[in-house]
Amino acid sequence: MAGDPTVLNSGENSGGILMGIHWFHPPIYIGTDRPGFTYVCTNVEGAAAELMKWTKRGPKWKAAVDVCLDLIEGKRTPDDVRKAFEAAAEEEGLLRSS
Repeated sequence: MAGDPTVLNSGENSGGILMGIHWFHPPIYIGTDRPGFTYVCTNVEGAAAELMKWTKRGPKWKAAVDVCLDLIEGKRTPDDVRKAFEAAAEEEGLLRSS
């Protein structure tokens, strides 16, 4: 439909291997640096990649990065990352509604 934002989905498979992806649900919708585009983040790896793109890096950004690192060490769950990423996106002003 005309005027609807284009959605980029972190769960799309472009022929790559999906092994090692840490999925979470529900997805987090965030604005991007591309006007009119919304990124639909459905996994830890996508969240971590997005966090590294942000220029404002407040306390919730730092907490989200720390939770991502803790997941790698087996100390946290994908849902922990989802919650921290959502809080960081809200702090950054990027959180969008589904």
